Amino acid sequence: MSHVAKEKQKLLNRLKRLRGQLEAIERAVQADAECARVLQQATACRGALDGFIGEVIEDHIREHMMDAAASPDDPRTQAGEELVAIVHAYLT
Repeated sequence: MSHVAKEKQKLLNRLKRLRGQLEAIERAVQADAECARVLQQATACRGALDGFIGEVIEDHIREHMMDAAASPDDPRTQAGEELVAIVHAYLT
């Protein structure tokens, strides 16, 4: 089973929220909303997409690059955790 399948519901929920945010931007543009409001919604949408990407990357790192049976003190485990932290820092 792939890591995406394991986290399927969580990822689908994120995508549903993202779809709702995109629809809100579309409605705002159709309604000739103020630029600031459109930009605020677009920024929120970008953050939601970054969060989705971060989740998939984190799951990928943990599933394919880290040994679940390894000790937390193992250098590869520590490197994997550092990479996860870097990805989250970059995307949030």
